[in-house]
Amino acid sequence: MTRRSCAIYATGIVCAHLLIVGIALVVAQVFQTMIHNRLKKEFTLTEASKVFESWKNPPTAVYMEYYFFNVTNPHVFLAGGKAVVAQIGPYTYREYRPRENVTFLENGTKVYALNPKSFVFVPEKSSGDPEVDILTTVNIPAVAVMSELNSYSFLLRSFVSMWMNSIGVEIFMNRTVQEVLWGFKDPLLSKIHAMKPDVDDYFGLMWKKNGTHEGEFVFKTGEQDYMEYGRIETWNKLTEMSWWSSNQSNMINGTDGSVFHPLLSRKELLYIFAADLCRSIHLGYVEDVEVKGIPAYRFAPPHDVLQSPQENPTNAGFCVPAGDCLGTGVLKVSVCREGAPIVVSFPHFYQADEKYINAVEGLSPNKEEHETYLDLNPTTGIPIRACKRAQLNIILNRVSGFPKTKHLNETIFPIMFVNETATIDDDSAAQMRTLLLIVTLVSNFPLLIVGMGAILLVVLVILVCRSRQKKNEVKRIDFTEAFHSFTTAKDETAYTQVSDKPEVEPSESSHTNQPMRNGSYIAMSPVEAQKC
Repeated sequence: MTRRSCAIYATGIVCAHLLIVGIALVVAQVFQTMIHNRLKKEFTLTEASKVFESWKNPPTAVYMEYYFFNVTNPHVFLAGGKAVVAQIGPYTYREYRPRENVTFLENGTKVYALNPKSFVFVPEKSSGDPEVDILTTVNIPAVAVMSELNSYSFLLRSFVSMWMNSIGVEIFMNRTVQEVLWGFKDPLLSKIHAMKPDVDDYFGLMWKKNGTHEGEFVFKTGEQDYMEYGRIETWNKLTEMSWWSSNQSNMINGTDGSVFHPLLSRKELLYIFAADLCRSIHLGYVEDVEVKGIPAYRFAPPHDVLQSPQENPTNAGFCVPAGDCLGTGVLKVSVCREGAPIVVSFPHFYQADEKYINAVEGLSPNKEEHETYLDLNPTTGIPIRACKRAQLNIILNRVSGFPKTKHLNETIFPIMFVNETATIDDDSAAQMRTLLLIVTLVSNFPLLIVGMGAILLVVLVILVCRSRQKKNEVKRIDFTEAFHSFTTAKDETAYTQVSDKPEVEPSESSHTNQPMRNGSYIAMSPVEAQKC
């Protein structure tokens, strides 16, 4: 066997083995299963996990941007006209949220943790000074008191109204952004505090929330089931809430929004328990995006999350008392706000009924600025970018016994909205890209084997074709040499044709010189004659 034949046979054998092994690995998904099992093992809330430290101390910077609606015509609104508001802000704060008192429970299958949050003002990311800027907004303590007294007798309401007028309480107030946000001593609450010490005499939208936590959480570690990674087991020792009017509405579903299980699917719904909204919400897949070179799935709350019960009957459980429902795009959370007529929505009543948007002049909802979304890497489930946006509103209406409200048109009045944003930092993004590259290479290793086999198959075809071409050339050379030998021999041995001349009687002289022949004779060439 020639060297060329050996090379062809060796290439064929290697090619066949690569193709068979590669295709078998692709069909069996051995490497993909192996890398997925590794991811499921690594993404757990255990001390051995590589993501545990980043869960305890998140490296990504979180910013809270507060926007307020400054009322420019309070007197017109009190007289029965439409309120006009102007958005001011943002007033931006850096949010720090390390987890504390982390304790493992039930053989490491659950983990207890507190998540206190602290805020530091960031002037360079803000458009004003909260300690200087004056804000005209609804006097929430006064409205809360009037709402609380709505079920009492007319006589009591009238008496309280006169008392509130005597201490100068109005429906709208002028305060600095700092006071409205972080608290001030309210004159009305101070009077009530003197009579009922359990009522705080300070008021602020973020009063006592700087440096405090939203409750005690127990999470599933995900060690037994990766789908349980980060899922809330209990909140404040509760497995379900009791505020709402249906069991489904009271369920505590999903995670706290900081972690999600790996290997996400576009078809699944992600659940988040939002303590500030007093409920769980779900997010659905929207589109594929890319953040800092990292592929991600964008998830956002679908339209049905805050739909009215007429459009989405499952939301009837959020009507408290049962049957007392608002329209699409708003959620009344009085049950977890000490009875205050507080309503939450998306900023500028995004995805809400037109009646709420048109009730106040100066609102312009749009998807780019007011949508809540999460960009999650589907392989790891890690949030790459997040924008959580929520608006705080209050219900203003006429309350019998309070003359200052007699001209009011019932309005869900916007107070402020917050934009909580976070984007993965550059170092974490670089580590993520490296991890995804390794995952991709390992998962696609069988395809690499198939590719090498395909390349060898091409090489094999080329070698076979060239070998056949070489053999044909050899055959042509042999035929040419044979033909050349034949023509050479023909030239060296010449034959003369039979003479057509008539026989002539030989003379005596010729008889003596040449032999006699019967009939024609063949004469050999001089060369052959000489050889003979």
